[in-house]
Amino acid sequence: MKSYLIKDTTREEREQIVADSIGNIDGSCDGCASGLIDMYQDYIDGIKELRDINMEFRAHYVSGDEGPVKESCGFIM
Repeated sequence: MKSYLIKDTTREEREQIVADSIGNIDGSCDGCASGLIDMYQDYIDGIKELRDINMEFRAHYVSGDEGPVKESCGFIM
């Protein structure tokens, strides 16, 4: 299995990893994936690892702290 760590990937590879994980973001989507893509932008930019982003999201969900606000089909951060 290939490493997903920032140190082992290029920006283009990280963009592809996020796109593959989220699914079809270009097809008939009506904006429902935009919030998820924004959530992973720090990973794409090489700032935070996937694990850290997922743990932060999960901590907000479990604790009830404010997180992304769902508006229609997309998230606003």
